[in-house]
Amino acid sequence: MRDLSALPKVHLHVHLESTVRPGTLEELAAAHGVRLPGKPASFNGFRAFADRNSLTRSCLREAEDFERIAREFCADEAAQGTRYVEVTFTAASHGERVGDLELPLAAVLNGLSEGGKEHGLQWRLILDHSRRRSVERAEKTLELAKRHEEVVAIGMAGEERYSLAPFREVFVKAREAGLHLVHHAGEDAGPDSVREALEIGGAERIGHGIRIVEDPELTARLAESGMPLEVCPSSNVVLGLVPSLPEHPLPRLIDAGLRVTLNTDVPDVTGTTITDEFTRAREVFGYDDATLARLAGNAVTASFAPEETKALLHKEIDGWLRSAEDA
Repeated sequence: MRDLSALPKVHLHVHLESTVRPGTLEELAAAHGVRLPGKPASFNGFRAFADRNSLTRSCLREAEDFERIAREFCADEAAQGTRYVEVTFTAASHGERVGDLELPLAAVLNGLSEGGKEHGLQWRLILDHSRRRSVERAEKTLELAKRHEEVVAIGMAGEERYSLAPFREVFVKAREAGLHLVHHAGEDAGPDSVREALEIGGAERIGHGIRIVEDPELTARLAESGMPLEVCPSSNVVLGLVPSLPEHPLPRLIDAGLRVTLNTDVPDVTGTTITDEFTRAREVFGYDDATLARLAGNAVTASFAPEETKALLHKEIDGWLRSAEDA
């Protein structure tokens, strides 16, 4: 078995605000007078996680704060063998909170640019919007995305019991602007939320999607179409959506022929890196190097990276697998 940190990876589902280093968070909290509670071992659902996550967000106030976490994110990803990442950021929400709509996104772009160059990490940005927030703010998210070529997509996140229907026109405008659409669905709600993400949201990837297997017809449809799933096993367990890692539906998703990718989602609460996610897939589910390489390749194919970048990454993954076979 080969060192999984050396496996070239593409990371598709990770929220920048949930990647802040513990030491950095403590420093920012102290600087801004925010009292942070201890991190619970698990949450009893998405809402409990979201409430705690709002405290982390409240520690990000100045341009320097946003730049710092973006630079450190690049360093941490590169150390895990990530070659390309599409990181999600809730730009409009932060902009409204700090009283300057442009500041957080501009600072994050600066930090990613500096960090990416320093650590050899290619990156693009996805701007997300909570389903339970206003259409007006979603329009602001779209406008921010349209101003920056580094932003490749927008998407809906948050509690899936809130419908995507009110945002239909935002999705139409995004497609007309050449932006991709990536939505969370099938995580804390069932297969119908995935159908909505496809039919109303025009999703090109599904964030999570772990409950798709509850519907055989939908599962077969997505397997045939090659719709990518951004699966985040450790996050699903810590957020209380799956009882334990051995009970995670990852094997069912893979066995059904779905295009599964592995991701961290919220590494600050799971305590995992992208390498850890691959390691857990190996140790808990017994996946061999060929299967893990295929999962890594799925992420390359599912990404919005330039075709030349994809070709290079596929070649690097094949090289890692050949070296494992020769070892």
